[in-house]
Amino acid sequence: MKVYMTGATGFVGRYVLQALRAAGHEVRCLVRRPDRPLPFEDEGVEKVGGDLLRPETFAGTLDGCEAVVHLVGIIAERPRQGITFDAVHRRGTLHMVEAAQQAGISRFIHMSANGARPDGTTAYQTSKWEAEEIVRHAGFAHWTIFRPSIIFGDPKGAPMEFVMELARRLVRPFPVLPVFGDGQYRLQPVAVEVVAAAFAQALTRPEAHGQTYCVAGPQPLTYDEILDVIARALRGRPKPKLHLPLGPVRLLVGTLGRIGLLPVTPEQLAMLIEGNTCDPSAFYRDFDVPQVPFTPETIAYVRQAA
Repeated sequence: MKVYMTGATGFVGRYVLQALRAAGHEVRCLVRRPDRPLPFEDEGVEKVGGDLLRPETFAGTLDGCEAVVHLVGIIAERPRQGITFDAVHRRGTLHMVEAAQQAGISRFIHMSANGARPDGTTAYQTSKWEAEEIVRHAGFAHWTIFRPSIIFGDPKGAPMEFVMELARRLVRPFPVLPVFGDGQYRLQPVAVEVVAAAFAQALTRPEAHGQTYCVAGPQPLTYDEILDVIARALRGRPKPKLHLPLGPVRLLVGTLGRIGLLPVTPEQLAMLIEGNTCDPSAFYRDFDVPQVPFTPETIAYVRQAA
């Protein structure tokens, strides 16, 4: 089918784009800069220019498409530029849903996030929930929502892949690794190839209709264990850690992190400490995807970290 896609230039998007093409779909990508090349291009991929927050800029570009894959999201706000969680996640999704409805599109596959809920501890989580609700109540004949945990994989030049970020900013440069709190909060990283394959399969699998899937790797790991795996991938052995009391850390991140002087925002810290795990059994039941563990071998790409 012909699929309209947002977020094709991002880390996850470039993998989803390839998975869609591998499945035989034609893909029309909404991008802000159509003069720039996509990370993956062939005769079955086209670009249209537009801004998700200004629906008039992409009006009519969904015509002729049969499905939407909506990936756009942010992990940090830039309020002075109008880039907020509410604007991108809720309003952006509303604009895309309305455009899909106007174009007569019946299938909508949506990227949310693990932890999305109406009473979330951060605006990231609540805005993701509100976006989900827009999709659920839009009346599409076929819709699926994915809630991935932390996604890992070779970023191939894209920013914000969390393993590479940790390797570059923390594990490689520091002889002793500073850790927020006790480091026992758990994460459940999932491979980007697994996420991408599921997005492509969701377009045509009847059992995926009306479902909201938790998407996570096969095993939870503590944050300390995550750092050990990255260190082993980089240098063959873990590094010592310095666990910092959460009280002073929250105060510091709430000030310097809020204005961009630290590589973590208060929202990101809150979600990290909360943990990021779930039961992905329904996901692995309904999709033909492997369970990829988080090991030094599966993150060997971090050796490229400068």
